[in-house]
Amino acid sequence: MSGGVDSSVAAALLKEQGCDVIGMTMQIWDYSRFAAEHGESFGTCCSLDDVYDARRVAESLQIPFYVVNFEKRFAEEVIERFCDDYFNGRTPNPCVICNQVLKFEILLRRARELQADYLVTGHYARILLEGGRYALRKGRDRNKDQTYFLFTLNQEQMQYVRFPLGDMAKDEVRQHAARLGLKVAEKPESQDICFVPDGDYVRFLEEQRGAGAMNGDIVHVNGQVLGRHQGTYRYTIGQRRGLGLSWPQPLYVVGIDAASRQVIVGEKPCLEVSNCLVGRVNWMIEAPRQPLDAACRIRYRHHEVPSRMTTQEDGSVQVDFQEPQSGVTPGQAAVFYDGDRVLGGGWILETNGASCEVGNAAKPEL
Repeated sequence: MSGGVDSSVAAALLKEQGCDVIGMTMQIWDYSRFAAEHGESFGTCCSLDDVYDARRVAESLQIPFYVVNFEKRFAEEVIERFCDDYFNGRTPNPCVICNQVLKFEILLRRARELQADYLVTGHYARILLEGGRYALRKGRDRNKDQTYFLFTLNQEQMQYVRFPLGDMAKDEVRQHAARLGLKVAEKPESQDICFVPDGDYVRFLEEQRGAGAMNGDIVHVNGQVLGRHQGTYRYTIGQRRGLGLSWPQPLYVVGIDAASRQVIVGEKPCLEVSNCLVGRVNWMIEAPRQPLDAACRIRYRHHEVPSRMTTQEDGSVQVDFQEPQSGVTPGQAAVFYDGDRVLGGGWILETNGASCEVGNAAKPEL
């Protein structure tokens, strides 16, 4: 129970159906420390206010409630990787890692230790048993579908996980919350990264790792140095604003070379790539031995596109897009779909086949 309307309704519906429900909330970050250091208080997922809201809902439902402290594991598994990715030229997705490690490994294990039959969450997704295997399918509300964040689930985990909101639209969930008298019925959704409550991830990274070590050059794809930057971690693929460069055409970040501390920029066509390499792949189907034609989503809000997935000898997957794609970003997840079913997914390692070539790139008039 995160303290939001989704997990609260999931718990309430189960209680209404006669299930024996236990509420569990993860304490993963010390928000009091942030408020003390910065003199501000922010509402975001998994905050102290959310823990309080979850407790109030549990009390109204008359179910046992536990707060489990996972701060140490969260720091090790999520925050350290978040920092490592940015300082190695990648753009991380901490929500996937939190789901993978904190919710569906550690929390699921804790639930099983309490002799719970299932771990139930408020995710908008569906788990169905099909032909002797569990299948992960999109939630009916496509605007809320969260399967992109759940591609790491394995068969054993899906046996003990349930998503009761998978067949509902968000409006229906809020209607249930109002009907059940839950105080969180109109609670707004959190948007920011939970451990960066003010949204200033650059400040967070510099507090964690220090500033100055990743300063370097901003380099055009033609090799010309155009300026200086104050840290590669300040940039992500596709970024246009904040470059501070004068050039005949708009420039975008098209690459980040952390080893040489270079931020590489180019015109918009340079963002488009024809394929990417995906590592640490988790297949929800039998791992294909032959090239597989399916659809690939490269960002949460990206509409998946027709692609061909070819497994390499080391288990990584080369994804060839039917049409070049913009903003394919190392560190983000690539998730494979057949219609509304998740086939698998992994982490983007590198991109290839940029649509622009250095020789054709625009050059400034001297």
